[in-house]
Amino acid sequence: MSKLKVFSGTANVPLAQEICDYLDVPLGQVKLQRFSDGEVNFQILENVRGQDVFIIQPTSPPVNENLMELLIMIDAFKRSSAQRITAVLPYYGYARQDRKDKPRVPISSKLVGDLLSAAGAHRLLTMDLHAGQIQGFFNIPVDHLFPTLIFFKYLSQLGPDNLTVVSPDAGGVEKARVYAKQFRASLAIIDKRRVGDNEAEVMHIVGEVKDRDVIIIDDLIDTAGTLMRAMEAIVREGACRLFVAATHAVLSGSAIQRIADSDFESVLVTNTIHLTEEKRIPKIQVLSVARLLGEAIKSIHEETSVSKLFVV
Repeated sequence: MSKLKVFSGTANVPLAQEICDYLDVPLGQVKLQRFSDGEVNFQILENVRGQDVFIIQPTSPPVNENLMELLIMIDAFKRSSAQRITAVLPYYGYARQDRKDKPRVPISSKLVGDLLSAAGAHRLLTMDLHAGQIQGFFNIPVDHLFPTLIFFKYLSQLGPDNLTVVSPDAGGVEKARVYAKQFRASLAIIDKRRVGDNEAEVMHIVGEVKDRDVIIIDDLIDTAGTLMRAMEAIVREGACRLFVAATHAVLSGSAIQRIADSDFESVLVTNTIHLTEEKRIPKIQVLSVARLLGEAIKSIHEETSVSKLFVV
């Protein structure tokens, strides 16, 4: 692995270090600061000519700051003659803006893809995109991973019984079906209607949740407003124990307080987004994806198949 170099922006240094520990390589040395006016000041502090470079930088909040930081880093490695640059975005910001759902709006997830390519990225490694078709927005190879087995192993230890796996909307049915198959559980779908940004109304539940343990499967938790309405509907239908497994813990606004006051026994998230101490409440369990991303980086570097990691 002499030509493998792993670097990190400021968005999630602990995850980058954990990945490097798994790969048994040092985290690359850089100088990353801000000028007094907020501009990014970046310099690579080691030779990367002809190297296979991986830049770990989720575009999590503050999204625009972290995205601009990533673009500048990619440009620096391109101009330093890196042989290949892989942008590793454990969380891909702007993924929810993947289509024109109303007149005169942008497709921001496509724009971000164009920016990454224009900056000089040769490929993208990411996890649990809001919509799988976002992969088609890129003209470079995209490796799209899922934390399915990580969640499954942990949930199995919690011992849910008489289980129903719930998809929070029609778009998540395929993902929820994978968990239902793993647990040999039944499947239910929440029929919801979006009434505004970060706001949805639950119409009814398609499937049986009465007297059953329930696991809600989702790609992210933002304000947790939709999640709370789903919880209320499921509780009204007579469910027993309630769990959530969501890959990305955005947790903006009053999400933490809502989860703390909720009926959920456990809310499982991953460390694709770094959680500050004030967000680490007892109900939130953070599972690491470092090994999964590390295996993907290793396979990409060694030019071996990554498909064994694509468990949807």
